[in-house]
Amino acid sequence: MRQLVGYLRFDTTAELELLNWIWAPDGVFTNYLPAQQKLLQKRRDGAKVTNRYDRAQTPYARALAHDGVSEASRSTMETTFAPIRMASISDQIQSLTAELEHTALARALAPIRRVNKAFNRRIHPEILGEAMNQASRRS
Repeated sequence: MRQLVGYLRFDTTAELELLNWIWAPDGVFTNYLPAQQKLLQKRRDGAKVTNRYDRAQTPYARALAHDGVSEASRSTMETTFAPIRMASISDQIQSLTAELEHTALARALAPIRRVNKAFNRRIHPEILGEAMNQASRRS
């Protein structure tokens, strides 16, 4: 999910709502559209490793080809898959993620605290003694 929406902090209800709106089309996209290869065999000959993969298929095609899927599930998947258009789902996800990023970046940033530079330039033996040898804690 972080690859999709980025690494910003999302902690408002508006951002949570946008995340929920993103998850729905992303779930459809992930489960129906991208083809994946599955590892069939991994063979080692000394230091050389040879992998064999099956042909790339979408998770939807793998589910339809599986014998354990019921007819009701097949018809549900087929009715869900029929109206799916890859370009429209991709555009929808991109616009929602752009809106989410804009919302996260538009929040007011924490105010910058001024640093007391005069205090930092002076040497403070009471602080150094406390931090270095902890003599003040023994007494």
